[in-house]
Amino acid sequence: MTIDLTETSTSAIASALQQARRRLGGPASGMVLTLVIVTDETAQYDAVRAANEAAREHPCRVLVVITRRPAAGSRLDAEIQLGETSPGETLLLRMYGPLGQHADSVVAPLLLPDTPVVTWWPGNPPAVPADDPIGILAQRRITDAAAVDEPRQCLATLATAYQPGDTDMSWTRATPWRTLLAATLDQPHGTIDSAIVRAEQGNPSADLIAVWLASRLRIPVESEVSGGPGITEVSFFTSDGEITVSRPDGRVAELRRPGQPERRVALHRRDTPELLAEELRRLDPDEIYGESLIRLGPV
Repeated sequence: MTIDLTETSTSAIASALQQARRRLGGPASGMVLTLVIVTDETAQYDAVRAANEAAREHPCRVLVVITRRPAAGSRLDAEIQLGETSPGETLLLRMYGPLGQHADSVVAPLLLPDTPVVTWWPGNPPAVPADDPIGILAQRRITDAAAVDEPRQCLATLATAYQPGDTDMSWTRATPWRTLLAATLDQPHGTIDSAIVRAEQGNPSADLIAVWLASRLRIPVESEVSGGPGITEVSFFTSDGEITVSRPDGRVAELRRPGQPERRVALHRRDTPELLAEELRRLDPDEIYGESLIRLGPV
């Protein structure tokens, strides 16, 4: 079911939601959080699609904040989607004119009561997510440095502003790599002297993995540019020889260690719905991400 409201208000939106739920046979139930997406008109389709797929695992109310025509008069248009084609509830809130500068006043009355709030910026994030008017409403704040023109500079800016509850999808993309590397080093090995992370130019996940390895293993870790896609190789130089995990095709990794046969391990590059679903599983602060981000330091 889709409901379009033009020149509306938050009270009219809430009333329309309540009436729609009654027509569908009952009150809202089973929704575990509110996901607020701050985006623009060109990116909203992909963001909503990702949120709806993630909502199959985490039923939620999705509030999409879209600011348009800042020089126009204040106006609020809403598009409500709920029913079989949309898990939970999705509200596209298009704000015109000065109202876009006060989006939190529109979002706050529409949050689900007594449930966590997550804010996601699929594109350019605010300089200080925790101080952003929409970010203040949330327990978790998700950014994506890989979506901006200067990912490394973006991470450096986020590092100076980090607050518990902040996270970035560059770190989420690194989860399978971190899991595989940790499992690899759980096996007996010689003393590790240094390591190299190879990835395509400007890959922020590689930057975070490099500082994570350096801090955990207390070794120097270098970064090298490869042809991609994404992270292509991590090598450890040990007293017994070189341990290498390489993934040249973005799908399957090859694990090589001294004195053992080569192993192949599934390590595919995940899409945005999978990344978002992972982030929505964890609503407490990610301390390891925070430590790694701060260690990354300035550009």
